[in-house]
Order: sequence, then C-alpha cells, then structure tokens
Amino acid sequence: MKDLALDSHDASFASGATAESPRRAQSLPAGVSPALYNHDLAPTSQKGRTWGSYSLFTLWANDVHSLGNYSFAIGLFTLGLGGHQILMALLLGAAFLFVLLSLSGFMGTRTGIPFPVMSRISFGTRGAQIPALIRGGVAIAWFGIQTYLASMVLDVMLITLFPELQSLREQVVLGLPLLGWISFSILWVVQVLIACWGMESIRKYEAFAGPVILLTFVSLAAWILHSAHWSLHWSAPFASGGRAMWLQILGAASLWVAIYGTFVLNFCDFTRGATSRSAVVKGNFWGIPINMLIFGLIVVILTGGQLAIDGTLIHSPTDIVQKIPSKPLLLLASLSLLILTIAVNLMANFVAPALALANLLPRHLNFRRAALVSATLGFVILPWNLYNSPVVIVYFLGGLGSFLGPLFGIVMADYWLIRKQRVNVPALYTHDPAGPYHYRNGVNPKAIQALIPSALISLLFAFLPMLQSLSQFSWFIAAGLGALFYWVVAPKGLTYEDKDGEAIAVAPAKH
Repeated sequence: MKDLALDSHDASFASGATAESPRRAQSLPAGVSPALYNHDLAPTSQKGRTWGSYSLFTLWANDVHSLGNYSFAIGLFTLGLGGHQILMALLLGAAFLFVLLSLSGFMGTRTGIPFPVMSRISFGTRGAQIPALIRGGVAIAWFGIQTYLASMVLDVMLITLFPELQSLREQVVLGLPLLGWISFSILWVVQVLIACWGMESIRKYEAFAGPVILLTFVSLAAWILHSAHWSLHWSAPFASGGRAMWLQILGAASLWVAIYGTFVLNFCDFTRGATSRSAVVKGNFWGIPINMLIFGLIVVILTGGQLAIDGTLIHSPTDIVQKIPSKPLLLLASLSLLILTIAVNLMANFVAPALALANLLPRHLNFRRAALVSATLGFVILPWNLYNSPVVIVYFLGGLGSFLGPLFGIVMADYWLIRKQRVNVPALYTHDPAGPYHYRNGVNPKAIQALIPSALISLLFAFLPMLQSLSQFSWFIAAGLGALFYWVVAPKGLTYEDKDGEAIAVAPAKH
C-alpha cells in the first residue's frame, strides 16, 4: 500500500495538484504534515541508492579543480609561499575537510534526509527555514555569478569561431554586452535542463565531467612542463620564512576549509543517496586528500612552469589556456572549462537553494519547480552587476557567509554530541505540538541563542580591521563558538528516540 501511495504522491506533483486537493491528501503517508513533506524532502530508502564512491569522488574531481580554487591557490605564491609550502597548506586543509565532510556525510547516509530537514533536528520544524534559506540565498547569488564568469569563456569561444560577433560586445544592455546576454542565457538554459531532471541527472553529469576535468588539467600541466623544458620555479618571487611562513601555511589551510564552508553544511543532500558509509569514506578519501594533492601539484607546475618560461606570475589557468597556439586545442580547453564550471555550479549552487525553496513551500514546489525558481532568481538579480560591486560581494555575501560557520557548529554539536546520532526521522515531518522537534511553536530557542552571538562574533572577524590578522581563521572560530554556545545552553542527560524513516521513505529517483 505504501508504494501505491507514493506513486500517487508523485503523480500529484506532475499534475500540479495542491495540498488541499483530496488526491494529494490521500497520497501522503500517515502522520506527516503536508507543510513539511513532499517527495523530494522525504527520506530516501536504503534500497536503490546510487551514489557510490565513484560518484562522490567525481563531485570533488569537479569542485576542487574549479577556477576559483586555482586562483586562490596560485595567489598563495604572491603571499610568499613556495611550492612545498603550498602543498603542505593544501594537504593540511584537506585533512580537516576529510574529517568534517565525512562526519557531515554520515548524517545523510544514516537518515536519508536533505539539509533543510536535517536542520529541523536542532532548529525545529519551522526554525529550520533559517539555516536552509541562508545557505540557499548565498548559493543563488553565486549561481548567477559563476554562470556569468563561465559566459565570459563562452564569449571568447564564440568570437574565435565567429569573429563577426565581436560587434555584439560593443552594445551594452543593463550592464552586459549583447554577446554576454546570449552566452549567459545559453549556459543558464543548459544548467536548468540538467538540474530539472533531478539529483540522478546531476550525479550522471558529475560522473561524466570529473574525468574530463582531470584529463584537461593534467594535460595542461604536461604542456607547461614540456614548454619549460622540465624546469620549475618552486620558490615564490618574494619568499617568506620562519614564523611568518608557518602562520601563512596555517592561514591558507584554514581559508581552504572556509572555501567549503557552504558545502560542509549541505553535503548530506548528496550522501542521502550514498550506498553506504564505506562509499562516503572512499569517495572522500580519493576526492579530498588524494585529489587535492593532484590539484596542488598542478598549481605548482602551472605557476612554477610559467615563471620558468617567461618570469610572469599567472592568476588563473585561463591565462595559460589563452596562450595555447593551436585553435582547435584552445577551443577544446575552453570547452572543458565550461564543463567544469557547470559541474561546480550544479553541485555547489543549485541543489541547496532548490531544496531550501522546496522546504519553504513543499505543498507547491518539488525539486524541479524549486530549481527553476532559484535559477530564475539567479538570472533576474543581474549577477554581473553584483560581481562588479565590491560592496555587494564583501558586505552582503560576506555577511551571509559569516553565518555558515556557526550553523555548521550548531547542527554538528546537536547531532553528534547532544543526541549522539539518535534521530526520530518520521517526527521531523510533523507539526504535532507533542513532537520532539516542535520545541516552541516549531522553533528551538536554544539554537537561536547559540546562533546570534556566534554569528555576531563571526561578523566582527569579517569586517573589523583590527581583527584582520585573525580573519583567515574566522570559519573555525565561528564554527567552534556555535558548537560551544549550543553545548552550553542545550539540555543534557535526556533520552532521545532513534527511529529510521523507512516507513515514509521514497525510492531514489532514477532518470
């Protein structure tokens, strides 16, 4: 009977039935609230999960090799770190990330629930909107910005193929040339089409893109090595040493973790489809420390090789791509960068806001509709204007980002330290005042009490010049304070019921 009900539930979404329709009411499992449950927010059943270790590895194969990460790591040369120090910083950050992402990932594998629902455990059935919408809001803005940055690569490709399009770069509408509008729109449509087919479509795209990206960057590194006659400059132009060097290494490692401050929050959105804990560990091991070592070696080869060739310090791999003498190879490399940017955008900036919006209006928005809404928001905010505004980037996105560390600390402390992994999954989908996650009108005041001071302190690190020297460690400080404050105010010594969600679970979608 459960399978028949869930099939009917799916059909109600396809037909656009609302929560008030009798058909929709009959499709819900017994005991769940229509304001908290739909097919995409429901727990995934243990049987039929498709995210194995290779799928999780390819997430990192794409995300680690993003252009933003390369720009960050290459920038460490300008801070005085040489090749060995950069590798040390990246591997130290990778060790922290491996632990944090494994702990975060285990939560999704065990419960089968996405991050907005996971947040209900510590913030309450209504209070969970706070972390979900903060995470989703950051992602929507960055989805648009990353699409804009990718559109500039597509601009170059189109002009290379069709030089007559150059005239379209001279006509500007709302801050963007006409050619930019064309490129942005093409990439926007491609990403929406992939995402609207759901998580399984995203998994398949990531699995396709991962090897392409690795092969592209390894080939680029080999070409640079050959051009530099196998010689590299391992030392930075202005090398630092002693205590300053070690502080820079630790600071770079901390910033490397902070880059993933958004993703450690909602990694369960992906691991809820993981086949086992072992798959998470293996996927993370090959995708984080091993893959980041490869990433670091490529950074050192690209930067040190170019220094050996002509003494110039590159800022991004695109600086090298533009120097490829062969037009077909130039186009192929540019296409690979587009494939990469789409892969990173889908995993980091598409899934989170789609699920956050579905959690906000589960009666009306499933994953597909919510993905379309979030993508539309990412378009209408004219992200190229945001990107070109330091005030928006630093204060708005930086301010929102200051909440991510405390949120992670609170969610992790509640799950691992307070409840010790004991979660009543079906109770996360009910507004019953007697339910364990109803707290006070659906909001846990203890989580808010921990969030406000830790977020305020995080904001001080982000914006006060006198704390600038510690700002690179702000994510760890904020996450630690969030966990500490929650531990202090949360009740202890209580007994928590542990109940899986199989009774209300849905089979992972296969497309």
